[in-house]
Amino acid sequence: MTHHTDQDRAWSMIEEIGICMLVTHDGSGDQLRARPMSAHAARDEDAIYFLTDIRNHKDDEVEINDNVCLTFAENDDYRYVSVTGTANMLDDRRKIDELWSTAAKAFWESKDDPNIRVLRVRPAMAEFWDNPGKIVTTVKMAAAAVTGSKPNLGENRKLIL
Repeated sequence: MTHHTDQDRAWSMIEEIGICMLVTHDGSGDQLRARPMSAHAARDEDAIYFLTDIRNHKDDEVEINDNVCLTFAENDDYRYVSVTGTANMLDDRRKIDELWSTAAKAFWESKDDPNIRVLRVRPAMAEFWDNPGKIVTTVKMAAAAVTGSKPNLGENRKLIL
């Protein structure tokens, strides 16, 4: 596979999975924090966007250390993507309007809420695991256990985004 195809595949998996764990540094010691977030991939902008609330301290953590990790998981098909990059907060009302969805109403009454911000992540590197699905993977693992061989569980790639 070419480098370009691997990048497309990683971006497609990010878009398809959609929900990830956003990992930040807590700013006090060596602790990491992870929380689920709804990702809005914008491959043409080389960014992944999130709506967030400034009352939840992600902005403080990103200001202290802008290095973040995003982990996407689709457990039913054993497909995973890990993205490392840098993050920053934007008070961009036009982008908030663009990203606003019915799901966002669960967190804010209106897109005009002054506490909403956009968290933008600029991906630097990614690693993905793209497997043939649960049934095929289970059969391959069982066969490997019986034969003593290592199973081929799909493709794993590390790449620069």
